[in-house]
Amino acid sequence: MSTRPDPALERFLYAQRLAEPAEKATWSLLTGGVSSDIWRGDLPGRSLCVKRALPRLKVAAEWQAPVSRNAYEWAWLCFAAQQRPLNVPEPLAHDPAAGVFAMRFLDPADHPVWKTQLLAGTVDPAVAAQVGSVLAALHQASAGRADLARTFDSGANFHALRLEPYLLASAERHADLAPALRALVERTASTRVALVHGDISPKNILVGPRGPVLLDAECAWYGDPAFDVAFCLNHLLLKGLVLPARRAALRAAYDAFVAAYFEGAAFEPRPALEARAATLLPGLLLARIDGKSPVEYLLQRPREQALARGVACDLLRTPPERLDDVRERWKAALDVSAATAGSHE
Repeated sequence: MSTRPDPALERFLYAQRLAEPAEKATWSLLTGGVSSDIWRGDLPGRSLCVKRALPRLKVAAEWQAPVSRNAYEWAWLCFAAQQRPLNVPEPLAHDPAAGVFAMRFLDPADHPVWKTQLLAGTVDPAVAAQVGSVLAALHQASAGRADLARTFDSGANFHALRLEPYLLASAERHADLAPALRALVERTASTRVALVHGDISPKNILVGPRGPVLLDAECAWYGDPAFDVAFCLNHLLLKGLVLPARRAALRAAYDAFVAAYFEGAAFEPRPALEARAATLLPGLLLARIDGKSPVEYLLQRPREQALARGVACDLLRTPPERLDDVRERWKAALDVSAATAGSHE
């Protein structure tokens, strides 16, 4: 693996005056993402992160996506930095022609990844509440903004990055549920309420000393904020499959996120927004098992995959109206599974 990026990224630093000609950056390739090349560049007294979108995502399934998403991510980062500067990395420079931007690098020593904490068993509902509060603030600040709707008219990107590889790919594997999944796609694509991040996943959230820091808004789109809510809650459900001892804490985190989000989301009546999130959630749950981007910690766990698939399919057949309905039906299935496993020991 190369220890230096494409020379174009070094030229980008000099062209944007992020580095002086006499300065040479020390580069480190950052891992974990599937959709971009991401490099840390260390310069005297400072570090930054340089990101360039890839035309083909690094997953097993064939998954192409427009590199124009890099510009939408930059635009989202700039918007979020205006609204919640403590909750995103500082944007530094952008070259739209090259599809590259730079932002301030945040040291993992004091900005650990939330996913890493969760999988290690550190489940703090207060962190989930902070994430819900930040997300609600960004949705609230963007709701009803015609200028943002024009800037983030990125439905094609969102379809390529989210609706097709998640919901439509799952529909191809579940013919009986295809009408329900396609209806979710149509409803989501036609709902334009607020600026959506599109990837509110614990892997894209740093737990900083001044609150959560949101990363990786490549899917940014002016659309249905219910997608962000469901996307994040989906991960809190899934973690319970591999963390049986932390299931109560994960349910508390789920509830804390929901309470904090709806406390700050005043742009739409709660029943309508919550119903859309609740009905999207089982579709996304199924997508992380049978879509193009299955969660990696379940790849070698067929029993847990089957459990998640069963709950998701049941919920798609009998759609919930509230998020606590999803949580309770998920809890009941895990409880039955645990009892069954115990009876065979």
